[in-house]
Amino acid sequence: DMKSVTLGAIDGLLESVDPFASYLTADQYRQYEKSENGAKAGVGLILAKRYGYVAVVDAIPGSPGDKANISTGDLIESINGVATRDMPLAYAEELLRGAPNTTVELSVLRLRNPDPQKLTLTRTNVTLPAVTAKLMPDQVGYVHVASVAGNRVSEAKAKIQDLKKQGAKYIVLDLRHCSTGQQANGIELANLFLDNGEIVSLKGQKTEAQDFKAKPDQEVWNGPLVVITDRATAGGAEIAAAALLDDKRAQIVGERSYGDASLRKTIQMDDGGAIIISVAKYYSPSGKAIQDSGVTPSVQLAENDNAPEMDEDGNPIPGTGSKNTEDNLLKQAVDLVTGKTTIAELTSGDVGSGTTGVVPEQHPKVRTPDSK
Repeated sequence: DMKSVTLGAIDGLLESVDPFASYLTADQYRQYEKSENGAKAGVGLILAKRYGYVAVVDAIPGSPGDKANISTGDLIESINGVATRDMPLAYAEELLRGAPNTTVELSVLRLRNPDPQKLTLTRTNVTLPAVTAKLMPDQVGYVHVASVAGNRVSEAKAKIQDLKKQGAKYIVLDLRHCSTGQQANGIELANLFLDNGEIVSLKGQKTEAQDFKAKPDQEVWNGPLVVITDRATAGGAEIAAAALLDDKRAQIVGERSYGDASLRKTIQMDDGGAIIISVAKYYSPSGKAIQDSGVTPSVQLAENDNAPEMDEDGNPIPGTGSKNTEDNLLKQAVDLVTGKTTIAELTSGDVGSGTTGVVPEQHPKVRTPDSK
């Protein structure tokens, strides 16, 4: 019918300009508002739109989505039997929420498997990962920030100060799977390592431009620093990574980040519906819109290095491959921050770490139902 065609056209148009935008009908918006105002459980998936479908930006570590081995780049074909083709992103997020211990049925298209996989996930109150840290050999302090939500930046600050007391001379900041938290918290995270200079700027056609600069009294670490990113590094974490790279405060190893750094607003329509869309973008100190291209590391690890083994259904076997890839990234970061290797050696693949400087595709292509 014409209504469905019109809604699909609107959704497609919005996706072409903003993969995180949504157009909600009056009924959908009422349901969305009710859900937003009430605490509900979920499955821990951070979402965007790709090819007209709902795509996974990240599965929060330890969440039901993570335990089901859903990963960055997977497409959700349907939720509880409802196709996500041209479904508003905000409505898809609403369908995933519900009461704790209730279930939701997903049909998921994996990166390396063209056939949809049926999954049943149990909703839970997802806990965002705490900041972890440890002192490694050679006086390298390792800090893993998997979320910048809540008080996680304060946790990171305390961990860094503790590592200094333990004698750390170098810091590796791991931002892999850091996809949750406000952009303002990403600015605060960057400031822990900067005493001056621009962190990020916010610009939009009808939004007053803002420049965010480092505050000298907020810096807690001025020693050698290397940052690790992956395809699930998004939002506030990208702002921090971009600032540290552009201000020449740190080198970055890993994968290009997702590309999600904007100011979004909800615009209510006369018919009771609403559009949720980005009205301004965050720009790195070098002038690049993070939303458009993500953050490109100094050294990129080819995505197919140490690829996981596949089961008979063509799905990745948990625990195979990914751990080695992460260990290699950490080894690269440690060797780089301690001066045991250089950017030139890492990009040429001459360091014997089993990695190369091959640049991976940002999001490997997924076969959609339309391309079968």
